[in-house]
Amino acid sequence: MAEQILAELKKIPPVTRVSVVSLVGLTVPVMAKLVNPAYFVYFGPWVWSKFQLWRIPTAFFVGSTNINFVFEVAMLYRMLNQLESGHFAGNSSDLAFQLAVAGTSIILATRPLSSVLFLHSLLACLSYVTSALAPPGAQTSLMGLVTLPVRYFPYVMVVMDLLMAGPRAAAESVAGIIVGHAWWWGVWGGDLSATGGVLAEYALAPAWLRRFFGEGARRRREGEGTRTATGGVATGLRASGIEVVAPRRVANASSPEGHQWGQGNRLGS
Repeated sequence: MAEQILAELKKIPPVTRVSVVSLVGLTVPVMAKLVNPAYFVYFGPWVWSKFQLWRIPTAFFVGSTNINFVFEVAMLYRMLNQLESGHFAGNSSDLAFQLAVAGTSIILATRPLSSVLFLHSLLACLSYVTSALAPPGAQTSLMGLVTLPVRYFPYVMVVMDLLMAGPRAAAESVAGIIVGHAWWWGVWGGDLSATGGVLAEYALAPAWLRRFFGEGARRRREGEGTRTATGGVATGLRASGIEVVAPRRVANASSPEGHQWGQGNRLGS
């Protein structure tokens, strides 16, 4: 049984696999009250004065302690897998590098809010990027009830957070969207038909990180220039409770059951 689980995990792209395992591995012990979540949250004085640097990554992978956790895991898996298997196929190191930059930006963007956990800001950031990379005119079905352009989905998340968790949660999602927009504009230039954004050249992972991921020398695709690490156009996005369908394209399978978005009860509140 354990071997089968490990075999299935190995089929998942590395960045997606590590992120999802980290989310489950940190949140489940907190839910079971085996570990105090205070050990994982981001608190500046402890991070920089006491050098508790592990709090920087762990603050991104502690989720809700109720049923919303299931949906957080599903969203993180779907969106990261969408990116890593599509635009970053064969270049997981670039995704890891850009996620690290995005994570640092989220910490800075949420500083006025004194945020200690950043998972939902990260989900909002990924939501914006994956929505921006969806085919033009793609539609999304929210809980099977409402159909709207996929580009509006990140803002729907903000509204749902506002209604279910209050202004603070909505503000954290807005911060994630701002970082996602900067990521989209900086790397892709706001247009997939362009040669890349002003930061595309600097968004490529360094050689040591490529070696860490077991990736060989970067191969430049003809006509793609600095977009080598983000080449390819996604044909759709499917996430828990959401189905994105490209124009004039019919889904091959029924959409999954919908759910209510939101952060649920926040740790420490």
